[in-house]
Amino acid sequence: MVNIESELLEKIRQQYDSSPYPRIPLEKSPKTQPNLLYVHNLVTSYYLRNQKVIDTKDKVILDAGCGTGYKSLVLAEANPGAKIVGVDISAESIKLARQRLEHHGFNNAEFHVLSIVDLHQLNQQFDYINCDETLYLLPDISVVLQAMKAILKSDGIIRSNLHSSLQRVNYFQAQRVFSMMGLMERNPEDLEAGIVVETMKALKDSVNLKVKTWNRNCEEEKGRESILMNHLLQADKGYIVPDLFTALRSADLEFISMVNWRQWELLDLFKEPDNLPTFLAMSLPDISIEERLHLYELLNPIHRLIDFWCGHPQPAENFTPVAEWTNSDWRTAQVYLYPMLKTAQFKEDLIACVREIRPFTLSQYLSPVDGLITIDSSTASCLIPLLDQSQPMMSLVERWQQFRPIDPVTLNPTDEQQAFNIVQKLLLNLESLGYIMLERSPS
Repeated sequence: MVNIESELLEKIRQQYDSSPYPRIPLEKSPKTQPNLLYVHNLVTSYYLRNQKVIDTKDKVILDAGCGTGYKSLVLAEANPGAKIVGVDISAESIKLARQRLEHHGFNNAEFHVLSIVDLHQLNQQFDYINCDETLYLLPDISVVLQAMKAILKSDGIIRSNLHSSLQRVNYFQAQRVFSMMGLMERNPEDLEAGIVVETMKALKDSVNLKVKTWNRNCEEEKGRESILMNHLLQADKGYIVPDLFTALRSADLEFISMVNWRQWELLDLFKEPDNLPTFLAMSLPDISIEERLHLYELLNPIHRLIDFWCGHPQPAENFTPVAEWTNSDWRTAQVYLYPMLKTAQFKEDLIACVREIRPFTLSQYLSPVDGLITIDSSTASCLIPLLDQSQPMMSLVERWQQFRPIDPVTLNPTDEQQAFNIVQKLLLNLESLGYIMLERSPS
């Protein structure tokens, strides 16, 4: 194992001991943040890679660089029955993380003061490793990825992220400015943050650095955390997509997907994706996923984080995308409602919508994609059986025939094929939007 510079790690430890991060109140619960739970639910990444739905009960999840434990709490809420293990280099942060999980009633969690490069000392294997807002602080990301890979089960998944050098360039400029002023020679605290505030307030509002990195909230007491985590963040570094793929190859890890993969779609950047300039239309289909993502970040560097899932190299893809399923695949499919939707409020509102024959807005409960997602009350009725457990596709078809036995146009009885086509169209749409999951029966 390559030795990480101890002086750098000590600086990082000191910063987080004096300013534990994130400063989220102990009592705050992520239960009202379904989109956050969606990202941190192991089901999401596992289904994306394997087109299989798993039960999180008894899974073992590591929060590497857990800080004050809010993401550990998110992981616990998002993955019922899983054991949560958190590690962080900051003893003060670990103390707060333990208190947080205990406060919310999660007793199946343990926390350790430990560097990420020493994860092997845990003597455990993990189904999922969350390393959020940490990897970019360390000198050699491939070394840290190798450390996580060594304790990852063969079908396990790692979620981590890097700061984008393209999107975050102005904060790196700010860090250089304040390094020149001597504010980052030792551990920056409130004194240094106060000097940053004085300096930025003294600049004209038209100065580029102030325009790009400053707002009035930074001048308030609650803005000090933002200054310490941006303008004065120790060891902060930026990367581009090729840097990530180089590190993955070095660690012998396989890229699975960006965590917010729908927001990295290259063709979405064009006015008419079906009518591209000839050269692009001919060349884009042949470029690799690495090249597509890099081209996206060069054209549209809007993402602060290069946020990704990876894992051990897996056998070649052995499933057919849902959009390419045959009728036979559909007839033997099992349908699952996304776990984040199985709440009492969702159930109550769904049933009321069906009974009152009014549209049902799915996106107010979960928004995997941008925009308003609404379905009519008739098709919404197909979701009711999924609230309790998964259902065979054909059971939902039979339910549709019972719900609408007569074709409203012809007044003829609704036949099976007609019902099948309607339910298939609904499920295909909801699967693409992230509200349901579909499993094909083993061949």
